[in-house]
Amino acid sequence: MALVRLNKYLSTLGIASRREADKLIAAGLVKVNGKAVKEMGLKVDPEVDQVAVDRVRVSQERRLLYIVLNKPKGYVCSAKPTKTDPKIVTDLIDVPERIYPVGRLDKETTGLLLLTNDGTLVNRIIHPSSESEKEYEVTFFKQIPEGALNKLRTGVKLGGEGTLPTQVKKVGPAKIHIVLREGKNRQVRRICQKVGFPVKTLKRIRIKKLLLGDLPLGKWRYLTDLEVADLKSKV
Repeated sequence: MALVRLNKYLSTLGIASRREADKLIAAGLVKVNGKAVKEMGLKVDPEVDQVAVDRVRVSQERRLLYIVLNKPKGYVCSAKPTKTDPKIVTDLIDVPERIYPVGRLDKETTGLLLLTNDGTLVNRIIHPSSESEKEYEVTFFKQIPEGALNKLRTGVKLGGEGTLPTQVKKVGPAKIHIVLREGKNRQVRRICQKVGFPVKTLKRIRIKKLLLGDLPLGKWRYLTDLEVADLKSKV
């Protein structure tokens, strides 16, 4: 079989995007035939060479997993626990494969979190050019007026940069549904604070066509083939 660049091989298997694969290689987390690799341009033979990522061997027969979790508060979207954040979202999912969250929900945010070992899908959803819709349910400490909602709809500046216009629907005196097409850090909380209405609770309820639905808090399920196909589509 023809030799392929290591980062491309890892991307093809869905381990990570090529850029993220380069980071794994630079960190010394990728081994080829038992030896740690830090050479970015290294090529491998998928039929001969044994490749491992963070001590877990990968191969072309690797099973791709697509999981949705209703994330509870107190858990962080990280690969490893720390002293300050000992609870990570993968603690809630009992599968032998190593999976990673697609994007992040902060520690206090609940709701729909997608986890997978398909790096191609991760890149398709979180890359800025994808503009994948993500919908959130937001509650405030007090009733929010139409003027503040209109400011959210037209976009506000964060750190000197404007945000894209959003879809906002008022579903209660102090509750809205807001749809974003970008993923700036803690964006919902920051734009709401910017218009004078700090967030009380925040829950993600949709990514593209994938809905949280009635999945109980802290529980997870596998995605259907149709749901996976919808996430991989460009629409």
